[in-house]
Amino acid sequence: MLDTCSLVLSGVDAVPHRPAHLTFAMARHVAVDLCQVLDAPPFPPAQDRLPVGELARLRAMLRDAGVQVRQDAEADRALLDLRAMYEPYVNSLSIRLMLPLPEWLPKPGARDNWQKSKWE
Repeated sequence: MLDTCSLVLSGVDAVPHRPAHLTFAMARHVAVDLCQVLDAPPFPPAQDRLPVGELARLRAMLRDAGVQVRQDAEADRALLDLRAMYEPYVNSLSIRLMLPLPEWLPKPGARDNWQKSKWE
């Protein structure tokens, strides 16, 4: 949710921003609170979860789906600023709970969870 909200807030103008802003604020608050409860201080990810090439691919996928996405330095900076507000916390939770953070984009050819099961 934080990734989606940050993307919307930083560069998707054709959707209402208020729900994305409220969702971002609540989800970030949850991440910070969980870090406090679990005594997991914020720790920035070792690698960028959304390198420039992947961001370009994500924006292209959205454009292909009919979503108008801004691609300018201001949008890039806003996205980085929003990500900096939560990524150290969710990364710390990922480490503490031994749950990997999801990728921004699926691997090429990946199937959705509903399309597979433990036995397929």
